[in-house]
Amino acid sequence: MQLSRPRPIIAITTGEPAGIGPEISLRAAWALRHEIRPVLIGDAAYLAMLASEIDPTISLMGISQQALRNNLAGSQFNKSAIPASGDERLTVIDCPLDAHVVPGQLDARNGRAVLTTLDVALESVAFGWCAGMVTAPVQKSTINDAGVAFTGHTEYLAQKTNTAQVVMMLACEASATLPQVLRVALATTHLPLKDVAAAIQFEPLLTTLKIINHDLRVHFGIPKPRILLTGLNPHAGENGYLGREEIDVIAPVIAAAKALGIDAEGPFPADTLFQQKYLAQADCVLAMYHDQGLPVLKFASFGHGVNITLGLPLIRTSVDHGTALDVARSGVGIADDSSMRVALRTAAQMVLYRDRSVAI
Repeated sequence: MQLSRPRPIIAITTGEPAGIGPEISLRAAWALRHEIRPVLIGDAAYLAMLASEIDPTISLMGISQQALRNNLAGSQFNKSAIPASGDERLTVIDCPLDAHVVPGQLDARNGRAVLTTLDVALESVAFGWCAGMVTAPVQKSTINDAGVAFTGHTEYLAQKTNTAQVVMMLACEASATLPQVLRVALATTHLPLKDVAAAIQFEPLLTTLKIINHDLRVHFGIPKPRILLTGLNPHAGENGYLGREEIDVIAPVIAAAKALGIDAEGPFPADTLFQQKYLAQADCVLAMYHDQGLPVLKFASFGHGVNITLGLPLIRTSVDHGTALDVARSGVGIADDSSMRVALRTAAQMVLYRDRSVAI
């Protein structure tokens, strides 16, 4: 979809340097530079070297973190660090790495630098320099090995923005496999399966529905979103014989949501919900745990979907895949940047919907 002007300024964190993140960030930003105004955040020297291997015509303009902060601190904000219309260069905010990058080989010494890219992106969005952020995949183990407790982008961004609850939602466009847009949100995210049932509680689940309903209206332009909920247990509990979470928690939450004007239905058995006759009338499916809803979506669209964090005070999207160390190890030019392009376009479109909503 071609975006209308003005082009939104989108921050892009380039992710785990040993993975495909830097390459797909560069490739997608360069390809979409006439639709958005991308700002890459990563090691400027490494990105320049990589850019020369990907496409010698890619032109970068680096600025330091200090220059960015000096600009942000000014009484009158100046966006001169972003190339003007017609300027082909991509802006890079330099976040130097601490160790040489060997593609496909993790190095804990670079873990903290990866987190710095997230902090810089948050800062640039908070001060209004960028309208939203897109994140390339990170390696959680490397960040933890660097001495920082880290469970994922979603949780980190929630903590940094003092957001009590956020919602992970993945989405994909219509395709030959799937005849309509599919959005799948999660009631719980990165939890061991043994902990999921205890985490399905009334207030958090109702808040999740409120967040989905709000963000689909404001950021996706859907006036009255229809949300379908799965059950937790096989056959949605089989009237209590296979578990009572549907009776004791999920159904009461749906009733409370309806009383608030939210169009929520369910709980439906997860093994039969993902059919055209149900999905054709749904704007989002809310699954109870990670591996209940996401395998269906990723089967339909892996490598072409987008991961969206709802409930944050900012717009954040990401790719639907991991660092792909094996692909990075195989050399430049193999990685597929399709999901990064979808993530960038989705973030830009969300910005436009949000700005129209604010204007109204």
